Amino acid sequence: MSADDLLIERDRLGPGVLEVTFNRPERRNAFTTDMYTELRALWERTAEDRSVRVVVLRGAGGKAFAAGNEISDFVEADAVDYENWIREMFDRLWALPQVTIAAVDGVCVGGGLAVATHCDLRVATESSRFGYPIARTLGNALSGTVLFRCQAIFGESLTREMLLASRLVTADRGYAVGALAAVVPDAAALDAEVADLAAGIGQASRATIETTKHQLLTRARPAEASIEGEEALLREVYGGPDFTEGVRAFLAKEKPVFRG
Repeated sequence: MSADDLLIERDRLGPGVLEVTFNRPERRNAFTTDMYTELRALWERTAEDRSVRVVVLRGAGGKAFAAGNEISDFVEADAVDYENWIREMFDRLWALPQVTIAAVDGVCVGGGLAVATHCDLRVATESSRFGYPIARTLGNALSGTVLFRCQAIFGESLTREMLLASRLVTADRGYAVGALAAVVPDAAALDAEVADLAAGIGQASRATIETTKHQLLTRARPAEASIEGEEALLREVYGGPDFTEGVRAFLAKEKPVFRG
């Protein structure tokens, strides 16, 4: 990982605010294995850091929060094992005692949307879009825990639209169903909204926040657990011709031709 792929700042948006920026704008901030490794370690450290009250996640460049995973990493690993390993990072983010905010400016898809839906709050600029267009791009499938987290945040209808119709959901539609806490005009307004949220959280009872998060997490985990036999299903998908074609076409910068 480049030393600059993740930018970590303290207190720019207020006291006790840890800001994490995905900084690969030339790749729409797609996540690499090294970035996931560092994020996993960062959440472990942050969970023990009582000086942090709020964690803000964002993407650099103004075009994307994060556009999924670096596809070449799938070629170099067992895809299902890799997805399972990534899910452990999502769970550590979800379990943080601090309030987590995804500040979205641009496209938020694939792994980027998984990160955003594992945050407590989401705010976005008007031009932002959300989705999982994998049926038209890679021909893979989401793990149940990631799918059900999206359903919990965006609702079943929009989740079906994202995955079955490969449509991206606008920020206004996300706000209408409660997936977003606010929609703002531009990046400057996004910073102001996040700073305002963080200021209020910084004055709130830590006991209330941590207890509420624990209650919600404990209730949600069993409800959003993977279905029985899911790993076998995913191995069939990742070992099938559609995923092979999706990866080939993506790396070749071509449109995939699915025959499955």
